[in-house]
Formats: sequence, C-alpha cells, structure tokens
Amino acid sequence: MSGPSGVHRGTVAWIDTDAAGIYHHTTVARYAEAAEAQLMESAGLREVYFPVAPRVRYEVDYRAPLRFGDDVTATVTLARLGTSSMTFEFEVVGGDGTTSWTAASGRYVTVHLPGGHVDGAAAVPWPEEWRAALESSAAGRPAQ
Repeated sequence: MSGPSGVHRGTVAWIDTDAAGIYHHTTVARYAEAAEAQLMESAGLREVYFPVAPRVRYEVDYRAPLRFGDDVTATVTLARLGTSSMTFEFEVVGGDGTTSWTAASGRYVTVHLPGGHVDGAAAVPWPEEWRAALESSAAGRPAQ
C-alpha cells in the first residue's frame, strides 16, 4: 500500500462480538471506516467527503478471530485515486498484549455522487482540490 493512510486503534468491545465473544463480521467494516475517517480528517476532507462517497464494492478476507478485550488496529490506505472512484485497501490487526495477528484484510471502492444516492445517479470526477489534498496527505504534508 503506497497512498495516504489512516489508522484506528481501539479494543474489541462486547457489542462488537457475537454470543461466543468473537468479533462479528460487520465490525471489520466499522474499523476500516474509522481508519478511513482518520485519513480524510488528515486531508481536511472529512466533512465534505462522506456524504457524497458511497461504497459500491466491498470485499474482505477473514483470517483470524478477534475476541472481546483484544487490542485492534485498522489501517486503511488509498490504493488508487481514479477519476470518479477511490479504491482503498485495509488491514485489521489484533493483539492480546503478547502477540499480534492479521484478523482481516480487504479492499473497497467508493464513488463520487454529489447529486445524492438515488437510482440512476452517475459518478462524476472528484474535485481537483480534493485530489490535491489527498496527494499532499500522501506526501506527509498537511492539507491546505
């Protein structure tokens, strides 16, 4: 992964698990999206990006369980900035204070739909200032 990244750190909460205390599959999406929010925050785009960037594709490989109380770190990286879409790659790593392991990894795609999430809406190019902010963030410079 080579583009700008966002990181979310936390602990697996009871609400994140099933009755056996193992993380529910939807928890991975929440962790990835929390890391994505950090990425967009660092680029100065958090307020404007999310209302117009629905997910149109999502895939995940579940590799190992996370349990109630485990540490968790989710990292999301912008892998591709297309004309009207963005592809993100993510990894969710668990830890118990002694060891760490990859719990899940995957990728998802968002598109730019400024007209709203309605049937027949067509994706349009990302604004140039957003592209510049993401490129600055990738280079480690603060967004303008």
